[in-house]
Amino acid sequence: MAEKKQILVVEDEADILELIRYNLDKEGYQVLTAATGEQAMAAARTRPPDLVVLDLMLPGIDGLEVCRLLRRQPATEALPIVMLTAKGEEADIVAGLELGADDYITKPFSPRVMIARIRSVLRRGARGPAGPPGPIHLDALSLDPGRREVRVEGEPVQLTYTEFHILEFLARRPGWVFTRSQIVEGVRGDDYPVTDRSVDVQIVSLRKKLGAMARHIETVRGVGYRFKEPS
Repeated sequence: MAEKKQILVVEDEADILELIRYNLDKEGYQVLTAATGEQAMAAARTRPPDLVVLDLMLPGIDGLEVCRLLRRQPATEALPIVMLTAKGEEADIVAGLELGADDYITKPFSPRVMIARIRSVLRRGARGPAGPPGPIHLDALSLDPGRREVRVEGEPVQLTYTEFHILEFLARRPGWVFTRSQIVEGVRGDDYPVTDRSVDVQIVSLRKKLGAMARHIETVRGVGYRFKEPS
């Protein structure tokens, strides 16, 4: 029998904490809980869990600082983190993703959506965050980095250098949400002089060229973009 995945839930509101704990327990996860950032750091250092559900609004050390500290320590730098945020806290969502959080859930949330998001992040971790270096095949899209070739439903699609690498960056991590600056960093590096607006322009052009596959490049309002996971 496979060992239960261990999830650390960091939330200071007792009713929300119990709701999350109950639903995770029902799905077969082993649940640890913490009500403060300090408790979360102590628990993660003692035995790093398989995933952290992290509220951003915490007493003492807030969730963003916890995320930053976890990413700085070798034992927890790759630990999957799903943020909990109040609806409309777009700036905090962007900040958390920039610090290395893997996904986010806005309050109020559906327990079923929460479980689906957690499963998705755990699956990504199991297969590695960057994916294999070879060709990508997602629904009707095929992308071959070696040949720098993209096809949709078997037909070739002509992309610019930047369009190709933005598409590859997103498609290698289906379901992951990336801010515009993360896309720039992943495609060109920190020192490439490109603005958020130019990323938007590249995405618009990509969608026009991808035809039926354009629907897979989703805009996450106030945050950035993701490549929708095939159903």
